Amino acid sequence: MLTARSRITPHGRPMLVLAMLGSGAPAFAQEASEAPPVPAPSAAEAAAPQGTASNGTRTYAPADFARFAPRSALDMLNNLPGFAIDEGDTERRGLGQATGNVLINGERFNSKSVDIFTELGRISAANVARIEIVDGATLNISGLTGQVANVVTLSQGLAGNFVWRPQIRARRTPPRVLDGEISINGSLGGTQYTLSLANVSRRNGNAGPEIVTTPAGVVLDRRDEVLSVNEEQPRLAGTIRRTFGDGSILNANAAFALYSIDLGEDSFRSGPGQPDRDRRLREREREHNYELGGDYEFGLGGGRLKLIGLHRAEHSPYRQTLVTEFSDGRPTEGERFTQTADEAETILRGEYRWRGGPNDWQVSLEGAVNRLDVESGLFALNAAGEFVAVPFPNSEATVEERRGEAILTYGRQLALNLTLQLALGGEYSNLVQDGAGGLDRTFYRPKGFLNLAWRPADGWDVSARLERAVDQLDFFDFVASANVSGGTQDAGNANLVPPQSWNAQVQATRNLGPWGTATARVFGRLVSDVVDIIPIGETGQAPGNLEATARRYGVQWTSTFNFDPLGWRGAKVDMNIELERTSLRDPLTGRRRAFNEVETREIEVNFRHDVPRTAWAWGATFEQFRQSAGFRLDQRFRFLDTPGSLGVFIEHKDVMGLTVRASVDNILDTNESFSRTFFDGRRNPTESNILFTEDRDRFYGPVFTLSISGTI
Repeated sequence: MLTARSRITPHGRPMLVLAMLGSGAPAFAQEASEAPPVPAPSAAEAAAPQGTASNGTRTYAPADFARFAPRSALDMLNNLPGFAIDEGDTERRGLGQATGNVLINGERFNSKSVDIFTELGRISAANVARIEIVDGATLNISGLTGQVANVVTLSQGLAGNFVWRPQIRARRTPPRVLDGEISINGSLGGTQYTLSLANVSRRNGNAGPEIVTTPAGVVLDRRDEVLSVNEEQPRLAGTIRRTFGDGSILNANAAFALYSIDLGEDSFRSGPGQPDRDRRLREREREHNYELGGDYEFGLGGGRLKLIGLHRAEHSPYRQTLVTEFSDGRPTEGERFTQTADEAETILRGEYRWRGGPNDWQVSLEGAVNRLDVESGLFALNAAGEFVAVPFPNSEATVEERRGEAILTYGRQLALNLTLQLALGGEYSNLVQDGAGGLDRTFYRPKGFLNLAWRPADGWDVSARLERAVDQLDFFDFVASANVSGGTQDAGNANLVPPQSWNAQVQATRNLGPWGTATARVFGRLVSDVVDIIPIGETGQAPGNLEATARRYGVQWTSTFNFDPLGWRGAKVDMNIELERTSLRDPLTGRRRAFNEVETREIEVNFRHDVPRTAWAWGATFEQFRQSAGFRLDQRFRFLDTPGSLGVFIEHKDVMGLTVRASVDNILDTNESFSRTFFDGRRNPTESNILFTEDRDRFYGPVFTLSISGTI
């Protein structure tokens, strides 16, 4: 199947500077001189981070994290009680309103190619003044809701971090030796800067049997399969920030990255009445991409104006080749799918905010242009051993969207413990496709939200949100594509429209003092124009919009429980559990079913014990997820990992000044299972026309990782 790729779609994160909503809002520092000095981490310290509370804001100083000996801001946030980093809606349209739950110096992180985890990892712990937790609706940042972490930094000279993460898998896979990052941050002439060089490296592999059976259990085919994946993602990135004497603020960032992946799957196949076969699948992608962005904020009239710009582009040539050789001498069979995609996105945004009496106001205008140029090809192996092109309609196209958005946001304190934020507006969109079946369409859609933040009592924070949202289309769905491994083709559909939804959530956080923190969230979505696989003609299929409204709803629990009050100092358990259910009307059978391959359960439980009066720590992690089945018109398939991943680690926080951590994962020997059922023609409502089912189990064994991190 097609490998995962980073596709440019209109989404992003602009930077905004916070304005306070009365006495309930935190006063975020902007000057280095305001920040206290950072104490050196003490391995002997085993007290659980508790922070100090004031007017609904909980503040954590570097000393609160001393027991963990953090090297970066990411290390600090990962050990923040009851807090799980949410990078937000990474597929949203344009820069738009704020999502996620992390700010840096009171501003949203302004990049779409670099995620917030990566950015936090670049900030040295020595340059973190404090971390403040506050309800997002109390801030004059349009869109934020729930508990938000603001990382306040200072620049006190050159500092930096590095981490190296070699890894060995017990079975079949070569060692990973080039995964790591080095970053520096500091100031020069009043300008703060960050520069980093990183590489995300992956060596993956598994092996196991696949059995093909009839509905009666008769074995049709036996397959012994081996998979290997080699992936490298080197990236050079930098940011600068400068605050001028008149209060204006300049931010700029740039990043350049390469992405390469080579996948190989070898399968030896045999079955009754069939010759033995050797099947070889190869996938290859070589991508390069870059991003340039920045913003400038200054005083204007009685308010503040921020101008934001971003441009990024990506070039992605991809190839998938399948060759099957037969033992009885019949001709070798082969197919190849190629695709070259050039993607680009340009965004200009302006935000003007001001305060009128007890009210906070913001007007935002945004314009964006997104473009995809794609050229695909399908080839078959001829008798001479050459791949020759075969007809592949709608395989070349240019898709472009020009979009404008206007939003007015209003916020105020309704009471000392109750804050309101309301946003109303809409967007204009012109969507054009050149090529086969090309169209030119224009849309107007309303957008907006209502946020409420309530502190009913000390230690309690409750937030609620109701939103009207427009989702982003995947431009690749407009063009025909093929998966030679799975034997499927999609025709492409130029008539797609973006899904729209009503989203609602309620979140409650309870601070338990020395015992920890717990947050519960209930959420739901009503979605119209969901994109799913729909019938095209008598036998074809392609992505298309469904007419009936679909539903998504679920709950999330995030908590930290400290064992200190029970006398076990330095021990804690962090939990993040999310359960989700989805429902849409199947375009073929008319029956209700789940969304295609949506995660329905995610469980992550981390235990950690920092041994008092030593530099040692140890712990364990358990992770498990489940996802719904996937459907095509002639198939049903599902991926399953059983029973889940259990890992243990031991860590020393001062090995010649370095933190060294050794871990072993997949102790339970989790296998990756995949089942796919084929139907005689299209699925019927009772699924009584099953032809056969493929059941696969692949094992990859224990995974050994060594992490060495330090401070420059």
